[in-house]
Order: sequence, then C-alpha cells, then structure tokens
Amino acid sequence: MDLSIIIVNWNTRAMLRDCLHSVFDGSPKGSFEVLVVDNASNDGSAAMVSREFPATRLYCNSENVGFAAANNQVIQRARGRYILLLNSDTLVHGDVLQQSIEFMDSDSNAGAMGCRVLNRDGTLQHSTSQFPSFLNLTMQTLGLDRINGVPFFKRYRMLDWDRTTTRNVDTVSGCYMMVRRECVNEVGLLDERFFFFGEETDWCRRMRAADWDVVFAPVGEITHFGGGSSGGLNHKRDVMLSEATVKLHRKYNGPVVSLAVFLLLFVFNSSRFVFWWFQSRRANGRNHLVRMKHFFNVTVSFAAAWPTGKGTMS
Repeated sequence: MDLSIIIVNWNTRAMLRDCLHSVFDGSPKGSFEVLVVDNASNDGSAAMVSREFPATRLYCNSENVGFAAANNQVIQRARGRYILLLNSDTLVHGDVLQQSIEFMDSDSNAGAMGCRVLNRDGTLQHSTSQFPSFLNLTMQTLGLDRINGVPFFKRYRMLDWDRTTTRNVDTVSGCYMMVRRECVNEVGLLDERFFFFGEETDWCRRMRAADWDVVFAPVGEITHFGGGSSGGLNHKRDVMLSEATVKLHRKYNGPVVSLAVFLLLFVFNSSRFVFWWFQSRRANGRNHLVRMKHFFNVTVSFAAAWPTGKGTMS
C-alpha cells in the first residue's frame, strides 16, 4: 500500500467532515487508507465518521490521550509505505497527495516532507521553521523578527522565504507531514511525553540526527484553518505550547537552559499583558480588552508550563 493517512480528532466534527471529503476527492492514484483516531470527542464526531465515511478505519479512545499517543496508536497498524499525519482542521487541494508520494519516491533520503500550507484567507502559513533555540526565541520575544532588511532576525520561522522552492529544513508542521516507513522504523514513534504541541519538532530533530532529511517541497497546497482541536482551550493553548517548548529544551539542552526558556516565555507573555493593558487604557476597544484578558490568564496560569510528573524530561 502506498499511503496511510492518519487524522487525530478531538471535537472537530464539521472540520473533520470537510477534511475527509477533501481527502477522498483528492485521493492518490495508488492504494491508500484513511485512519481516524477519535480522542473521546463529545460532539458526535465518531458517529459521523462511521455513518458518512465507512471506508475509513475508525479508532475510538475512551479518553483524550493526546496527539502523539493517538498517532502512535495507529502508526503501528498502518500499512502504507508512507504515513501522512494530517490535522482534522485542514483541506487538501488538487493532487497534493499524489505529488507528495511522487516526491518521496524521487528522494530516497527524505525521511519526512511537508507542502505549502495556506491560511483561511489564502495567505501563506509559515509551516517550517528552525528549531526553537534560546537565541531564536529571544529574537521573537524582542520582536526582532518583525524588522525588515535583516535576514538573520527572520531565520527562526524562515519569514524571508516564500516556500516556492524545495529546501531541507529543521522542522515541518505536523498539520501535514508525510513520513517514510523506514524512517519511522529507525527513529521510533512520536515521544508521548509531548501531549499536544512539540511532538513533531522532536520527531524532526530525531530524524535529522539519524541522517534523514526533513524536506519542504512545493508539490501542492493544503489549507490549515488552525485552532481546530485547540480552539476551545483559550489561554490554555498558549500555556501548553510554552510547556512543549520548555520540554524540548529540557530534553536536548538540560535543566538550566530549559529554565531560562521558561523564564523568557513568562516575560514574553506577561509583557503582552502589560502592552494590551496600556492599549486598553488609551482606547477602550473590545479587541484590546480581549487580548489583555487572554495574556493575563496566560500569565497567572504560567506555572503549569513547567513540566512535572509524567511529562518531565529526564
């Protein structure tokens, strides 16, 4: 079998339906399978998949086990030469699935690849990046990546690149990540200590450490709406994203650097609260108040971004 498409879902029934329609409408020429893992949704997602997409292989969990664990659950059961991690809040366009397979067939050292990703409004989404080093995070925190004319400042999220050329990269987004079976067999499954966010960055790092290439290829496009499963998390999403970033540094750089990253991210979020507080005092717009409240909630909840218990990296 050529391709196994894995979609993890948590309470995104409408988006999941649209995503599955786009997958079957844009199905590749060869044999493929679609595996949906439902992480204990309460919106009828699983029933919808069973009723409307009987060709899928549906797996239902009794609890939300997280993105990494849910993918691992079926990666081991997938039969394809290539495995595609696809977010439920995406639409695949045209023949991007077939073109991705053909690209992987043409580059035997590509362990993983990603394609062009668009936002809801059709603008480019920056779905590749360098690893989130302390230097990269510092430049982002200081807003240096917004300064034009200095490519070094834009290197973290590769903001000065239009994604129209093929390039080896550090990471590709897990919203659309096609992975070679042999690569998975060598580097292992996703690290389940990452519950939500960070797992694909860790996976890409392990692939590159094993001398596999992680490649961006402009073979086609998908739309990634964003905020599907994480949309209902509100400020908790930012806390979880910060926790994942701290975990990455704990795993690869040790406790001192991870503490520095934790403090840096705390300063970033608390400074955003202060900024939007001043903005709301100057002009009492609803948007200012919403943003102020958001970053206030992130700041007062930020202790949860320090990894403890099961997810702690030794």
